[in-house]
Amino acid sequence: MRRKLIGTTVLLAAALALTGCSAASGAGASDEGGAPAVPQEGVVDPGFVAGGGDSASDGGGSTSTVDRQVIISGDVTITADDPLKASKDAVRIVESAGGRVDGRTEYAATDGDRGSAQLELRIPADKLTAVLDKLEALGKADQVSLSTSDVTVQSQDLDARINALKATVERLNALVLKAKDINDLITLESAISDRQGELESLESQQRYLADQVAMSTITLYLQSVADAPVTNPGTFWDGLSAGWGAFVGFWAGLLVVLGVMLPWLITLGIIALVIILIVRARRRRAEARTAAVAPPVGTPKATDAPQAKPRSRSSNAKP
Repeated sequence: MRRKLIGTTVLLAAALALTGCSAASGAGASDEGGAPAVPQEGVVDPGFVAGGGDSASDGGGSTSTVDRQVIISGDVTITADDPLKASKDAVRIVESAGGRVDGRTEYAATDGDRGSAQLELRIPADKLTAVLDKLEALGKADQVSLSTSDVTVQSQDLDARINALKATVERLNALVLKAKDINDLITLESAISDRQGELESLESQQRYLADQVAMSTITLYLQSVADAPVTNPGTFWDGLSAGWGAFVGFWAGLLVVLGVMLPWLITLGIIALVIILIVRARRRRAEARTAAVAPPVGTPKATDAPQAKPRSRSSNAKP
């Protein structure tokens, strides 16, 4: 019984020692700003450089260059004669360069323009310049905006932590082969499971970071001339052209307004004509009734009849 207890204690102490080594390796990567030596015996990743600088020298005086990890993203706005056709051409250009389309939105043509499109493109970083040149040839490039993010230190830190965890898991597996007690096996399996879960999480982060570095993310906006930004005229002829365009546009817009209002104007005119005819008909009827009631012109009125003259007494009349 005492021997089993001593054996279990020794295995637990070894597991804790391995855990401390792993944590110390990860902390060293964070404190130094670069990637420490890999905890595997006799194996060193040539991409790791102590100190996080552009180059580092080892004991023999040789130097190695850091492989910088840079994420490139940006927006590109292009005015094309046919944005929907240009969208298909953009997809073809990106896919032929080994890229892919993660998102695509297209808007159909309307009366004022010929439609538009928005593409979320993933382009290989080493072919980004050539692909952008081909995309700009689809029309007029109104805006090209690119930004970079250096994730070299983050990538090196992930690599160091992954290598340290792998070494720890290998050593724990070696202890499992030597363990003879069930309690020792349970303890070691639990420690391996915890570190394996952490290792898988770090490897997932590493794959995502590598994908972001290898494939640049570009958002492409394709618009028609109607949606293109208006530029101010810089010369007399530009001003004359702009003025003529505004003059033609005014009359064209006025004709459109008249075309829209014409049915309403015709309807209102018909209603107004009907009202006028009704009013005139009523007025004529009223005049006819008035004429029928009134006496003919020249007919004396009852009040105008001659009155009988009173008899005058003769002066010869007897009393």
